[in-house]
Amino acid sequence: MTSETRMVALGFGKFARADRIFALERITGDERGEGRRTRVWIDGVADPLIASRTEGTILRDMGQDAAVGPDLDEALDLAQRLAAAADAGRVDLSDLGRRARRLLESTTVPG
Repeated sequence: MTSETRMVALGFGKFARADRIFALERITGDERGEGRRTRVWIDGVADPLIASRTEGTILRDMGQDAAVGPDLDEALDLAQRLAAAADAGRVDLSDLGRRARRLLESTTVPG
């Protein structure tokens, strides 16, 4: 963690000091969705806060860039959009294909 007093946005107007966050847990399964992405444990707060941002985004805001891949959030967003569109029977393959190509281009090591 960093020694500076940096505020990290958790979403829904919630913020926490970066040096007070001591644990993050990805919310999975039926609990995830509708703005529920990550449990955030903060020193001095008994129960975890529910963040609408992913643990990768929070870690990057805390200065922990090496802890996550640079485009994890975008990949998860793409997967969530695809699943929701498939469930609704309205898959826009053109849009999803464009997003997937852009994501792959940003993560591919030039060779």
